[in-house]
Amino acid sequence: MAPYESDGSTTAAEAEERRAARRRKATRYVVPVAVMGVAAATIGLVPALADAGDPDLPDLTAQQLLEKVAASDTERFSGTVRISTDLGLPDLGGLESGLLSGGPGSPSASGPDGGGDGGSAADPSAKLTELATGSHTLRVAADGPDRQKVSLLQDAAEYSLIHDGKDVWGYDSASNEVYHSTVAADAGRRHEKVPATPKDLTEEALKAVDGTTSVTVEGTAQVAGRDAYRLVVKPRQEGSTVGRISVSVDAETGTPLKFTLTPASGGAAVVDAGFTNVSFAKPDASTFDFTPPKGAKVTEADEAAAEAPAGGQRAEEELAGGLGGDLAGAKIIGEGWNAIAAFDTGAEGGLPTGDAGGDLGGFLGSLGDQVKGDFGTGTVFSTRLVNALITDDGKVYAGAVTKDALVKAANAAK
Repeated sequence: MAPYESDGSTTAAEAEERRAARRRKATRYVVPVAVMGVAAATIGLVPALADAGDPDLPDLTAQQLLEKVAASDTERFSGTVRISTDLGLPDLGGLESGLLSGGPGSPSASGPDGGGDGGSAADPSAKLTELATGSHTLRVAADGPDRQKVSLLQDAAEYSLIHDGKDVWGYDSASNEVYHSTVAADAGRRHEKVPATPKDLTEEALKAVDGTTSVTVEGTAQVAGRDAYRLVVKPRQEGSTVGRISVSVDAETGTPLKFTLTPASGGAAVVDAGFTNVSFAKPDASTFDFTPPKGAKVTEADEAAAEAPAGGQRAEEELAGGLGGDLAGAKIIGEGWNAIAAFDTGAEGGLPTGDAGGDLGGFLGSLGDQVKGDFGTGTVFSTRLVNALITDDGKVYAGAVTKDALVKAANAAK
C-alpha cells in the first residue's frame, strides 16, 4: 500500500492530514539541514585577525607540506581564537538563528513553537551551532585525546564545553544551566565530535585531495606570532561552489594555524579561521576541572533522552550527521568537489501549501528558486557554499555545487 493510501479504516480527510503532517515535518527538518550540512562542519574554524610579514623559510613542495601536516601530532595546546562565517543566508528576522541554534522553530526547541524535547540551554548539540553564523571569540585548550575545552565568549556571559575523561560538561553562564553526559553513553552524539581548531577542518578538506584537486604552496606568513607556510587547495572541476582553501601551516609543528575558504563566486570568505594567539605547552590540569555552580540546573543526557518524544528524538538522530555526516540512506552522486548527497524524505508533494501548510510553503518557496527538469519540479535553496534542491516528490540533492549541477544530478537520477 502506498504511503497514506486509505485501507478502508482511515477516512480521506485523516489520510490527507497525515500526509500534510509528514510534509510539514519534512520541511521543518530538511530545509535547515540542507543549507547547514556543510556549514556545521565549519564550527571548528577560528580566524586570525591578520597575517604579519612573510618569514624567510626553507622551500617546501606541496607534497612535502602535505606530509608535514599529516605527520603533525600536536595534542597539547591552548589559545584564544575567533571564527567568522558568512554563508550569505537571508535575513529571516530571528528565524534563522532559531533554526540554527535550537531556538523557537528549531528541532531541539521546547514549547509550542519548537515542539522539541524542552532540553537544556547548555546542551552542546544546539549551543555550538551558533558558530555557524557571524563572528565569535573562543578560548580553546587540549591535553591529549581525553581532555579538551572550548569556551564561547559572549556579552557578559560564557558558554563552555569541557571533556575530561569519561565526562562531558556543557555550562551556560547566562542561564546557569549545566548539561552532563558521558563519552560511553553519548559517543554517538554530534557534539562529541565538534572540532575546536583549524586542524580539524583542514583534515576534512584534505580528504578531498585527489586528481580533481590542485595543491600548491604559495609563500609564507605569520599567524599568531608564528612562522607558517601557506598551502592552497583548489578544485580543478567546474561546477563546485568552492573557489579555494588557504591553510597557514605552522613551520615548526606542521599544525594548521589558519583556514580560509573562499567561494567560487568571489567576495568575502565563507569561513575565515585561525588562532590569534597560541601556545603548544601542556595546559594546567585545572583548566579541565568542572563542578556545577551552586544553584545551577543540571540536566543529565540520559534523562533528557528519556523525556524526549520518540518521534522528535528519532528525527534529531536522523539529522545528527547532517549533510556533513553519515546520513542513513544517502547516495553520493559524482566525485571529488562535485559530489552530491541524494536521499528520499518520503514526503511527497514538496513544500507544504494550501490549508495544510498555511503560509509556510509560500514563505519557504520565496527563499528559493523554482526549477524544472526531466525530474519534474522543485525548489533550490542556496547559500554561498551549499545548495540544496528539494523536488516536489520528496527527493533532496545537496552539495557544494551550483544550482545547474543539482538539476543535472536530479535529471540523471530519473
